[in-house]
Amino acid sequence: MESEDFRPTHVVPRDGLPAWEAPDVARPTEPLDPLLPVQLLDRRGDWGRILCANGWSAWVDGRLLVSVPHDPPEAGQPMARTADPAPLMARVQESLDLFRRASEELVAGRIDGETFRRRTQGLRAGVVVDGEAVWLFDAEHERWVYTDGTRLTVYAAQSGPGLPKSTPVSGGGPEATRLVDPGTHPRTWPGET
Repeated sequence: MESEDFRPTHVVPRDGLPAWEAPDVARPTEPLDPLLPVQLLDRRGDWGRILCANGWSAWVDGRLLVSVPHDPPEAGQPMARTADPAPLMARVQESLDLFRRASEELVAGRIDGETFRRRTQGLRAGVVVDGEAVWLFDAEHERWVYTDGTRLTVYAAQSGPGLPKSTPVSGGGPEATRLVDPGTHPRTWPGET
């Protein structure tokens, strides 16, 4: 039975995900199906407590959950050409250059900490490069976009990077979601070293 007000914040990775009754590796429960929509309710370190549409709750390795956009694009909008990535890449580069120059001056003793804070205040940039795949944070529109070098595609449109503001998270601010290729990255579960 699905709850009418269930709004997923994440999906399970495509290989599924082990689950536990409590944030304790000694208390396993049924694993979660691949791409299952879930709601992240709480965090305790690497652990994440999720809720499924049928009301079932479990603890998982919260680092492996894949964040989904909170508000999908509206249907019925006219088709438009995807934006050119060059201007956004130039803005990211400019922000990084400003930060690098201010950082070098701070380390060299040419400016003090207060001047460094003033020069870097408001700078926001994010970039992940993985071969031909690049994700950029578009600070102007508060969203992550993906580019293959020729065009931009909205990757995660939220109120900002991380979890939607409507998701309660314990222990401070939201943690970033990590996407991991299981074939190239050794898995460690919460509680393991």
